[in-house]
Amino acid sequence: MAPRNGSVGGDVGILSRREEEEVTDEPRLSVVTVSWQTGPHLLESVASILNAPGVDEFILVNHGNPPDMVRMLREMAAESDRFVLVESGGNLGFARGCNIGAQRASGDLVMFLNPDAVLRRGVVRQLKASASGMDASPWVIGARIVNQDGTEQRGGRRGELTPASALVSFLGLERFIPGLRSLHREGEPLGDDLTDVPVVSGAALMMPRTAFLECGGFDERYFLHVEDIDLCRQVRQAGGRVCFEPRATILHYGGTSQSSPFFVETHKALGFVKYFWKYYPGPLQRLTTMLMIGPIFAAIWARVILQRCRNTVRNSLQRTRARMRLSRIRKQAGR
Repeated sequence: MAPRNGSVGGDVGILSRREEEEVTDEPRLSVVTVSWQTGPHLLESVASILNAPGVDEFILVNHGNPPDMVRMLREMAAESDRFVLVESGGNLGFARGCNIGAQRASGDLVMFLNPDAVLRRGVVRQLKASASGMDASPWVIGARIVNQDGTEQRGGRRGELTPASALVSFLGLERFIPGLRSLHREGEPLGDDLTDVPVVSGAALMMPRTAFLECGGFDERYFLHVEDIDLCRQVRQAGGRVCFEPRATILHYGGTSQSSPFFVETHKALGFVKYFWKYYPGPLQRLTTMLMIGPIFAAIWARVILQRCRNTVRNSLQRTRARMRLSRIRKQAGR
């Protein structure tokens, strides 16, 4: 595996920003979003961030969007002193983009937010209040991420990723073998307060900016996915805390990127392999990783194919029902 890029971020096509104007006791928060061909929900996300009380600065790292979208983003950035638009010049990957944004930011806290996630009012204040009670650094706080129907989204809180736990989750063995536990914890009861967990999602993750930079930021060997799992592990290994905040709820549309789902899921599978190779270097462990490569890719691609089949069937049923309704209307009109 190639050595990790030790630099975090860099001066990449940065538009100017204002200097500090206010000094307050409350820690300043910079929200960092990385966008590549995000789709129409990007503007909703940007608006929610700029309108959210408690956001002191917004950094959007544009890896590439349609010209009309880029023009609108530039106009919004020109109208807001808190909006910093960074043009990276190409799709450098999620981890690299986050690192660029974190280095360019000026806040005491940095929050990474997916470009198709919407900040609800009160979320930032809740996260800042939770952060004020953290007595050790480094620490990470993840928000509760929900679907449009209000159900908790998969991946917001997870267990420790190991070759064994991955195999259990990929194959769904916890459904058949008593005592086994899935990596994903969204089906478990919510607590009333901060809960320590092994992993939270990078779709909505907050931590001290200095601590993030000192630990090297996200490992840029991960192009897309798994970099958040790696960061949480680093924080825990450094004696810090990783916490899930059930009172901070963020809507995440998900799946809005115009890239192929096979492209996304392939990078996810590669991320798992890189993670196991990095943290499980023993000969037997690496043999296990090599043996798992096939099942990992098969399980992830199978999920994409199954979802596509479901969508195809659902769309076909909807078209059939529409034709039947139209036929009934025509028959009634002909009476």
